[in-house]
Amino acid sequence: MIKNKKKANSFFLFIIGFSIVLLISFILLSISMILIRGLPNLQKTLFIEEIQFAIQLSLYTSLISTVLCILFSVPIAYGIARYDFIGKNLINTILDIPMALPPVVSGVALLLLFGNTAFGDILAEYGFKVVFDVKGIILAQFFVNVPYILRILKSTFMDINPKLEFVSRTLGYNQIKTFFKVTLPLAKNGLIAGIVITWARAIGEFGAALMLAGSTRMKTETLPISLFLNMSTGDLELGLAAATIIILISISSLLIFEILGSRQFIKIKENS
Repeated sequence: MIKNKKKANSFFLFIIGFSIVLLISFILLSISMILIRGLPNLQKTLFIEEIQFAIQLSLYTSLISTVLCILFSVPIAYGIARYDFIGKNLINTILDIPMALPPVVSGVALLLLFGNTAFGDILAEYGFKVVFDVKGIILAQFFVNVPYILRILKSTFMDINPKLEFVSRTLGYNQIKTFFKVTLPLAKNGLIAGIVITWARAIGEFGAALMLAGSTRMKTETLPISLFLNMSTGDLELGLAAATIIILISISSLLIFEILGSRQFIKIKENS
């Protein structure tokens, strides 16, 4: 009986270990195929004007969209984490919709909203043209990524003990001062982690940006668009260069996210 139990436990552990090894091997082998062929030529391709344009546009659009995500997500995430109100679950569901949609569908939705509609025409008259424009890339990145940073920040704020904020208010701080002097410092690592992962996702955004801003070389050509265009035309070297840069950015951001996320969890537990 005991021997059979040990065999069953060993077999169960073997299944877990085998699944982990198999999945990790699949991921690493797939990524390494790009890096092995992309890294040797990366230094040379970095000096090509098209790649430099794609990098600059990706950095420009991703930074602006990330800032917009922060401006909206911080107050919204805090309000949802700290207050109970009618329709809270419905609001949470609506805010998560872009995360559940395929990016291409999100792009089509934005295209229909800002395209040949009265709303889109009014914005265009005031200089806010987003269809087939760089502004469309920023808008697409914001729409797709804001639910992710919202989830990270909601979790971060919920893990902070509200008693610390209550003590701060009893000592003379109002809610605004308490938020900036107590809550945000405690949420610093979680906020940074959310910013990094949101920025990395913005760098790699493709589907929604393609639908809304198009794929015009040297105009709306971000790194993912450059990858798509060059692979479509058979320029493997430039395509792999764009893919390699995206992979390096993604891996770096994930490492930062994991480090800061774990530190945030430990810090919150220590202050609770």
